[in-house]
Amino acid sequence: MTASPFVPISLSLADLLGADHMAAVCAARAELSGESLPALDALANERIDFFPTAMQARILDLLPKVGTQVSPAATGESAGATTAEFAAHSHLEAAPLSAFGPYRIGQNGRLYLSSKSAHYHAPLGHSFPGYRLLDTARRLGLPNATHNNTRGAAIRCHEEELVRLAAGGEGRLNRVLNLQTGSIADEAALKLCLARFYRVDDSAAEPKYAGRRPVILVIGDDDGDLAANYHGTTLFTQFTRGMWPELAAGLADAGLYEIRCVRPNCLEDLESVFREADTGERKIAAFFHEFVMMNYGARRLEPAFVRRAYELCAEHDVPTVDDEIQTCVWGEGLFAYKEYGVVPNMVVVGKGFPGGEYAGSRVLFDAEYDRLPQFGALVTNGQEELTALSYLVTIRWAEANTAVTKTIGEHYETRLRELAAQNADLVASIEGCRHLSALSFHGLEQAKAFTAYLNQAGLDISVQTYKTSCPPTALTKLPLIASRELADFVIDRMAEALRVAKG
Repeated sequence: MTASPFVPISLSLADLLGADHMAAVCAARAELSGESLPALDALANERIDFFPTAMQARILDLLPKVGTQVSPAATGESAGATTAEFAAHSHLEAAPLSAFGPYRIGQNGRLYLSSKSAHYHAPLGHSFPGYRLLDTARRLGLPNATHNNTRGAAIRCHEEELVRLAAGGEGRLNRVLNLQTGSIADEAALKLCLARFYRVDDSAAEPKYAGRRPVILVIGDDDGDLAANYHGTTLFTQFTRGMWPELAAGLADAGLYEIRCVRPNCLEDLESVFREADTGERKIAAFFHEFVMMNYGARRLEPAFVRRAYELCAEHDVPTVDDEIQTCVWGEGLFAYKEYGVVPNMVVVGKGFPGGEYAGSRVLFDAEYDRLPQFGALVTNGQEELTALSYLVTIRWAEANTAVTKTIGEHYETRLRELAAQNADLVASIEGCRHLSALSFHGLEQAKAFTAYLNQAGLDISVQTYKTSCPPTALTKLPLIASRELADFVIDRMAEALRVAKG
């Protein structure tokens, strides 16, 4: 193996949570369990190599075996009792028996490459050694479950780390709301915005915009419809993508809640909606957006569009809500907004930060919007210590390796664009950026043939066909631990798939 491109990181729990705090933890554990205090202290100070070169070498050794059967298939598996929709879309043969780095062995015994990072949950792959610190924490008795009023040291440390990373400035992005799932976090951000229009409870003071109709502004599709965005699966956020149409229309007709959208990167729509929907009884309550629309062909917002949107929001006192549930950690500086030179009023993150170890999403927001009561959002299961610790592990490795992963991601995107240029009769464009890049096809059948070949070859990839105004698009989400060799392997397999798709 050539020299590793990745910056080595070795840390202990004492490094992450503080030596004094861990000394107190060890003393408490010794008192509770009767274990040897020196042995517990040794555990707390044992440094773990987050991504050993031996693991990196093994990942490269396994690369030629992707798509082949490497282990006995599982037999006698249960069918489960899921919903009809889940059952119809299930591929249990590819369900994991064991996983390692960017790989998993499916129930059929074949080796699969997680080229979609387990749907964003595993930016550092599977069995990432840095997360062994969570096992050490368990060994020392650090509980995951705690109460909102007894938030532990890991929760507090990770809040400070997120605020440091966000670097929002005075009064900006200096509050953190801890929640479990991304949908609940998106809903919490919406509540922070609606609290400027409606009282949360009887004890609340009259809101700033009481009596005006809140209008939620989102990014729509190329036809000007709502289907392109994705801001979670709670009821009110599903309104933003056109779901529950009769219920949403009823709220709008009653003057209580309205959704408006602008086409991606359309400055004309942007100027128009601020003229029409931010006057008189109506007031734009929030601008929700993603920077890379992973549910709409990985369409990326253009810098000029983003800058103008943020200018208009500042002029009209409209909070900007950057939804990075699907893209956080992959962005330069771990947040996509840093690449645009803007600072949102709220950032919703999740999935990538806890690395698939636990469900844990967060809302970072300006102090100005800190108006919800303690239980105004579902926070009771958001204060988990081990979840916060997984955030800290991810942050330390990903931040130290930002330059490395950016270079590898740019190499992958460059090669993808070269491949697209060589196959312009099939590939319409390359969307997204770096690890989160996608191939947009001219035709549906070619896109299906492309992904079918890659699936058979052991790569996790699917074609997005359920958005009527969006060209069929094959999405990739390579993990940040992907080496240049792994990126080249994916490109080479794609080249083979394109030859097959041409017929």
